[in-house]
Amino acid sequence: MAVFTDVTPAEAGALTERLGAGMLLRLQGIDAGIENSNFFVSTTSGEWVLTLFERLGADQLPFYLRLMQHLAQRGLPVPEPRADASGNILHQVAGKPAALVTRLPGHHQLAPDLHHCSQLGSLLARMHLAVADFPLQQPNLRGRAWWPGIALAVRPHLGAAQQQLLDAELAFQQQVATSPAVGALPQGAVHADLFCDNVLFDGLPGHEKLTGAFDFYFAGTDSFGYDLAVCLNDWCLNADDASLDEARAQALVQAYQAHRPLAAAEHRLLPALLRAAALRFWLSRLGDWHLPRPAALLNPKDPAHFERVLRARIAQPWHALR
Repeated sequence: MAVFTDVTPAEAGALTERLGAGMLLRLQGIDAGIENSNFFVSTTSGEWVLTLFERLGADQLPFYLRLMQHLAQRGLPVPEPRADASGNILHQVAGKPAALVTRLPGHHQLAPDLHHCSQLGSLLARMHLAVADFPLQQPNLRGRAWWPGIALAVRPHLGAAQQQLLDAELAFQQQVATSPAVGALPQGAVHADLFCDNVLFDGLPGHEKLTGAFDFYFAGTDSFGYDLAVCLNDWCLNADDASLDEARAQALVQAYQAHRPLAAAEHRLLPALLRAAALRFWLSRLGDWHLPRPAALLNPKDPAHFERVLRARIAQPWHALR
């Protein structure tokens, strides 16, 4: 999230009233993230989040919004897009495609413990089960097909050791992609970016309950194992050496498997999927860092973090439930 396009109170208020979401009381830009323009919106009927889509086109957006709607209507704690009288959930504000979604209660838990990881694992599995009848498909736009192009763009900004790491990992992942086991990976619509700062908890310290998962705008059709690997790389990280914390990782995977047991191919390929997830976010952060876009509020994240994670996953392959 960020603010690339300014929105006036009059523009936001016109949308909320047209959608029957109440009269505007407050509009505040959100400075977290790097893809879209986001605003907290308070109205006489509740709390909302307004998103203006800066890169995604009208042909891509229905997948994300309908996925959120699908999950919310199945009782999962996901923001639900607000529809107009005709059932449309994609709108336009300040000349940009936009959506207004419910704002979920709670706060981020950026230092998750065992019970946070366990709840996340349970939610992730329930999400994967819930998309069994989701009819739309769309490639993961930050998946394997995207990696070579962004790698070529950021490569001139890297040192020799980083270039060597990047080239070797791209070659490894290409080899993995041709493996018959990849074709056996269960797949469907996945979040693909369910970091700690995209999940909310509420309650007393040590007893928090997971109240929401949001920011589905990197979602796509991909393997469930990859989605799990993305979460493990963030929720279960040892900050000192970028290794996985065994207790938290096992808590997350065990809670996941209580709802959806991992297939044999997922167990076998999890070390490679962890590397793939680290590579994806190293590449995207390299792009945000070295090829930034102008924004009123923009805080690109240091790509060195996921370089460390990738090197750690290569040096210490991790297998679930050892």
